[in-house]
Amino acid sequence: MAEIGKDLAKAKALLKRGELVAIPTETVYGLAGNALNADAVTKIFEVKNRPSFDPLIVHVASLHSVSHYADNFPLKALALAKQFWPGPLTLLFKKKNIIPDIVTSGLDSVGLRCPNHELTRSLLDKLDFPLAAPSANPFGYVSPTRPEHVNEQLGDKIAYILDGGVCKVGIESTIVGFVHDKPTVFRLGGLSIEEIEKVVGSVDLSLNASSNPKAPGQLKSHYAPGKRVRIGNIEELVQEVVLQRTAILSFQKDYKVPHQFILSKTGNMPEAAKNLFLALRTLDKLPVDTILTEYVPADGLGNAINDRLRRAAAI
Repeated sequence: MAEIGKDLAKAKALLKRGELVAIPTETVYGLAGNALNADAVTKIFEVKNRPSFDPLIVHVASLHSVSHYADNFPLKALALAKQFWPGPLTLLFKKKNIIPDIVTSGLDSVGLRCPNHELTRSLLDKLDFPLAAPSANPFGYVSPTRPEHVNEQLGDKIAYILDGGVCKVGIESTIVGFVHDKPTVFRLGGLSIEEIEKVVGSVDLSLNASSNPKAPGQLKSHYAPGKRVRIGNIEELVQEVVLQRTAILSFQKDYKVPHQFILSKTGNMPEAAKNLFLALRTLDKLPVDTILTEYVPADGLGNAINDRLRRAAAI
């Protein structure tokens, strides 16, 4: 298993040698490598068993460093970065050649983000390169929100996990690009559309579920546990299953069954988002065949939660 600790010097040394380190962010834990080192980035794809057509997000220390790696800064992109960085927002820019093509899966755009986690920001400040860092889990599975989640699945493949505790947001960053200068959301995430629109006005949506994604996290089947996930009216779904072999993932209601996880008993959406991946991991370990779940109210972070549920169920 990998060592878990808070040693920034050790993490820096490993990354400079082209090795991989799991890093904490406010969203989920990332599997990080030197984004300017194609060999290190190749290791990320290999360790995750991630298809090479699915691009990676690059983590930077600050807005000031963006110009080193990207061109073409729309004014609205800069406005979003000034408002929400550091934070759960990834912005798509035209990439400079310094970013290897393997990072962007051959696309001419790169997703950049400044994470809002003190430990990882301190690490980035100590490095002279940015970090490519998709979620630190096998491709397609539930993203990790605690260091032990990383160790459970990748601990035998990486040397070090930087321990930043429990992720505060719990779902991945929102990805925003610009199509003919119009802000376009390519992935729903930890920053709501409503918050984005307060800064830049109305946005378009391009939430592809294809085998040719324009941004990370767009594939139809993603963020999925090993058990079958069914979404609908839970009270109706329970009539169709054997309860002893079924778990329930609800937003707020207690269904009084042996295997269940309630995202937020008070109906608090940020709490539900923070608990989502933990819930899927917890239920996935139970002796059940199926996880029944329901959509949460479709406002704010609820849209991102519902997106992850749809991809977990691949519908």
